[in-house]
Amino acid sequence: MLKKILLVLAIIIVGIIVASRFQPDSYTVERSATIDAPIDVVFAHMNDFRKWQQFNAWGDTDPNAVYTYSDISNGVGADFHWKGNSDMGEGSMTMLESRPNEYVKVDLEFIEPFAGKATTEYVMAPEGEGTRLTQRMSSDHNFFSKIMCMFMDMDKMIGDKYEEGFRRMNKVLPGLVPAPVEPLAVPQDSTGTAS
Repeated sequence: MLKKILLVLAIIIVGIIVASRFQPDSYTVERSATIDAPIDVVFAHMNDFRKWQQFNAWGDTDPNAVYTYSDISNGVGADFHWKGNSDMGEGSMTMLESRPNEYVKVDLEFIEPFAGKATTEYVMAPEGEGTRLTQRMSSDHNFFSKIMCMFMDMDKMIGDKYEEGFRRMNKVLPGLVPAPVEPLAVPQDSTGTAS
């Protein structure tokens, strides 16, 4: 009896491995929405990791997750690390490219529960008085992710989080105004007058 059970298990495992070979080698998940805020406000929030928690739908997975930020939290070179429970896992993000009011590109690295890498892009364009925001995640499938995709819908799992993030942005961002631009300091002489 035990031999039959082991044989059935072996057949199932081999079948899953063989079937996983027919999964695509890469995936892309993309969603777009109109955010009811000016493009400079949207960009300021997409370009600053510290501001992401206001609309980070993945944060719901573990309210006690630990977030760590580099000294620079916005723009190229900014780095963000999270560590949460087994559902949230552990990973990091590094901002690779940032074009004001237009585009942000992020390198995403998953550490736990499975190692993996992805690229996430945020594309912004004016739309009426608001902003059209497109979020896109792309990655190559490794052996484990091909197997996982046989049992879960990656597009729905990631896409649903993007859509929830858009809903939260439309609660947080409308009504905000861009940070004022600081005027340049004018050098003064010893009498206190501008030189």
